[in-house]
Amino acid sequence: MTEQDKRPMYDFPVHPGNNTQNKGPLAGLRVIDFTHFIAGPFATMMLADLGAEVIKIESPKGEDFRQFPPADPALEGQGSPYLWANRNKKGVALNLKTEDGLGVARDLIATADVLVENFSSGVMERFGLGYEDLKSAHPDLIYTSISAYGRTGPDADRLGFDTVVQAESGFMSFNGFPDREGIRVQPVIMDSATAMMAANGILAALMRRERVGGGQRVDVSLYDTSMIMIGYGSMQYLMNGSEPTRIGNSSNDTAPTGVFNTQDSAFFVSSSNTAIFQRIFRLIGRDDIADDPALQNRMERLKRREWMKDILSEAFEKKPWSHWAPLLRKAGVPAGEMRTMAAALHSEETKSAGLVTRIPHATAGYVPNIALPIRLSDSPTVDPVAAPRIGEHTQQVLESLGYDSDRLERLSQGGAVAGVAPEKTT
Repeated sequence: MTEQDKRPMYDFPVHPGNNTQNKGPLAGLRVIDFTHFIAGPFATMMLADLGAEVIKIESPKGEDFRQFPPADPALEGQGSPYLWANRNKKGVALNLKTEDGLGVARDLIATADVLVENFSSGVMERFGLGYEDLKSAHPDLIYTSISAYGRTGPDADRLGFDTVVQAESGFMSFNGFPDREGIRVQPVIMDSATAMMAANGILAALMRRERVGGGQRVDVSLYDTSMIMIGYGSMQYLMNGSEPTRIGNSSNDTAPTGVFNTQDSAFFVSSSNTAIFQRIFRLIGRDDIADDPALQNRMERLKRREWMKDILSEAFEKKPWSHWAPLLRKAGVPAGEMRTMAAALHSEETKSAGLVTRIPHATAGYVPNIALPIRLSDSPTVDPVAAPRIGEHTQQVLESLGYDSDRLERLSQGGAVAGVAPEKTT
């Protein structure tokens, strides 16, 4: 076995490719993707997985997200994070700072159903590719902008990232333990949620175009999305002045909820209603607590959460997780083992759902693939194709626009495009 074969992805099967005849529900749509980093590319990848032809525009050097670590020689010295948000796309390398490069971009936009961009505010306008610049010539175009704070208003010029918005939205303020400052969520939750909002907005605009006609602008921002992602705590505060507090792995709303230890591992229990509270205590043989009239009241349980936690902890620590897991499941108690990311990826739940596979890659042999969590009975997602190398499809895409070899060579020599193979001489 080679060192490469020892990589964790080789514990997972090659993607079966059983949808080779399926083109996906968005087949026939062309998306021109001017996005970079996470929120924009993840949104367009969802469209690509659903069958849209997504043409990703990058500079000839490639976008910075390609350089996120760890650098991998099998990926030509680039990092694997880029693969996560860019599968099923065609890669075209354009220099938008040249007039010829902008000309190619305009030709591509003329063939598009959807344009998606997440540059800083004003950049697309400076290129002459803003919504107002394009809407007259392309009245059916769905023009999508993804930004930190929106394209209008006093904060439109501000740069912002996932963690900055986690802080500003109050999201961090109720994550963590009460004796410490609020803490960020490590996964890019605001970027991912904004991507999903953008994809939904695009699909809604496409549906409206199909029924009524005409394109429109879709504007989605991380900050606006964060006001949804802080959850129902916003309603609790606005209605009752009750602001969520940091309470670690417990809950402001339910008890007993939190982490408990067994002999060999820890698990999380969520007790969202009285019935679940009763099931938990009956499971450990404490019917007296389950049937206590006072504890049928949610607020009384919250007051006595530490007392209940101590009783449950003492009981659960007497047996291993393998003992408790089937009993909790049979009793109808929502509970799950506390896992590392690696353990979750290798878990039976992940494997049985077919969520992780590996797919061919031109230089790496194989790369991992995490499935889109959308199951459509009659038009499933398309088979995954690895994220493109820089400019991998430049020549193919421009030839589809009618560019001949002489024009491609001139554009390549002038630095307007990259990825065009030199013409062979005999």
